[in-house]
Amino acid sequence: MKAQDLRDKTPDQLREELASLKKEAFNLRFQQATGQLESTARMRTVKRDVARVNTILNEKAAAAAE
Repeated sequence: MKAQDLRDKTPDQLREELASLKKEAFNLRFQQATGQLESTARMRTVKRDVARVNTILNEKAAAAAE
């Protein structure tokens, strides 16, 4: 997921994306705990995508506050 693609989205769309990413991260953690996780690299990418979405949301909130 590219940061520029996220910047084109509205804050509501970003919140929806964040919710789905967090749900996926939960499922990946659950799979890891039960020994069913096949791709551990996916956990890393999901975690980074969550951070990326949070950063863009904070940027938009700061821009709106000005």
